[in-house]
Amino acid sequence: MKSVQSFLDAIPMPAVFVGPQMRIVGANDRARVLNANAGDPRPFVLVFRQPSLGTSLEACFSTGAPQKAIYHHTDGPHEIRYEVTLRRVQGGEIDGCLLCFNDTTHLKQADQMRRDFVANVSHELRTPLTAILGFIETLQGPARGDIKAQDRFLSTMAAEAGRMNRLVGDLLSLSRVEEEARVRPTTIVDLDQLIRSVVRNLEPVAEEVGGSLFFDAPITPPKLPGDSDQLLQVFTNLIENALKYGGEGTEVTIRMSTSPRDHVLRVPVLRIRVEDTGPGIAASHIPRLTERFYRIDSHRSRAMGGTGLGLAIVKHILNRHRGRLSVESTVGEGSVFTVILPLE
Repeated sequence: MKSVQSFLDAIPMPAVFVGPQMRIVGANDRARVLNANAGDPRPFVLVFRQPSLGTSLEACFSTGAPQKAIYHHTDGPHEIRYEVTLRRVQGGEIDGCLLCFNDTTHLKQADQMRRDFVANVSHELRTPLTAILGFIETLQGPARGDIKAQDRFLSTMAAEAGRMNRLVGDLLSLSRVEEEARVRPTTIVDLDQLIRSVVRNLEPVAEEVGGSLFFDAPITPPKLPGDSDQLLQVFTNLIENALKYGGEGTEVTIRMSTSPRDHVLRVPVLRIRVEDTGPGIAASHIPRLTERFYRIDSHRSRAMGGTGLGLAIVKHILNRHRGRLSVESTVGEGSVFTVILPLE
């Protein structure tokens, strides 16, 4: 029917109209993208082969009441989740059931991310809290009069409390960066001076781990729009990570260069490379490094005071600056973390 097809074409999502005989009467172009046979005048269950959808269609016809169903569509390696609403339509020559497919995949993914995030935060806080509560119980009981034990336990409790404080600080920092994600900074930042400041601040860390820091400063100091506090956080995180995880005696070098066009950003860019001579990172870990709470070595990271959020914060800050992070590494030779920022 032309009248059915005209209103199907006006619906801004995949839509299919099924007649009383459970045969497809029409479908819009979006439905044909979803299923190439969606517009064929065939029995509905032979085109959309998911029992729950067929059951809901039968219920819609038999009761006349609106129905809902879930339809899962596989597109290559991805599964897309559609929430399907079914409505009986009767009037004039039109008689049938209208099915509209609403893609809710992103909502499902966001919900899963929220659950994972809460679970991760709970886990990260539970460990130090359990340790602190255990030490308090010991100090109130068996170690009540043991001065040496008290000093040892209090020192450990302070370290665990500091770990929780760093985690809360990183969570707040991540929240602030996400809130400002759509606001691109406009203040001009002198990155030469900013990185010199980071190097000065981290020299004690380099001495502590027996490593060295070298900044290969450019002849012409680059300046670009940015948030100086956030960029300071980016380079502090990357350089400190290079020193701490590079192992004893690691050499960390920071280099700057410009490029007339980045193949991803497609604009002139400034590249800041943070190179180390550490143990390197296996290729399987690299794609996940910026995930929240992802750690290559959980025990070592926690022992060094890491929260698992540092590189996630770096990623969000660079996104706000319309930049990106590139990671290259060879096991046994070292790693290179490259910050790529647009110059305009």
